[in-house]
Amino acid sequence: MTGPAFARRTAMPRLGLGYLAVTEIVVGLWQLLLPRSFYDDFPLPGHPWVAMLPSYNEHLLRDLGGLNTGMGVMLMIAAVTLDRLLTRTVLLGYLLYSATHLAFHLGHLSHFTVFDVVGQVVTLTLGAVLPILLLYASGRGRPQPPSRRPRPAGAAAGPGAASDAAGEAR
Repeated sequence: MTGPAFARRTAMPRLGLGYLAVTEIVVGLWQLLLPRSFYDDFPLPGHPWVAMLPSYNEHLLRDLGGLNTGMGVMLMIAAVTLDRLLTRTVLLGYLLYSATHLAFHLGHLSHFTVFDVVGQVVTLTLGAVLPILLLYASGRGRPQPPSRRPRPAGAAAGPGAASDAAGEAR
């Protein structure tokens, strides 16, 4: 399957992976390049979600920024290639991160405003549910790009494969 039908079937996985990738890259670069600003102002000035938690640690924020940026790059490569193994591996890693991140925040909401509690619960839940949905979709026989589709049984593997197969039969 190629052309418009293939594009339609791959649009949602690409959008989901792309959303996660862009989110991680933006947050990661903010943490990496401007850790104090991230600590004081994330997600918006006047709503310091990070500053309401443990004390500022530049080293920790820069390390986390590098990890988040790296995760974003892997998610972006998965969005572009839709390689099944890569996509499922990166999504599983992201799910482990996002689920534990959500669990921590659910246990530490008491000192936030209602607006910030809703914002955290909604955004962090989306971050944990989206990879589950994408993992499910990636395991449902989603088509691979033409260069990645498995060859039918008995099909030649490439140039010279027919002569190799004929040679084995002799």
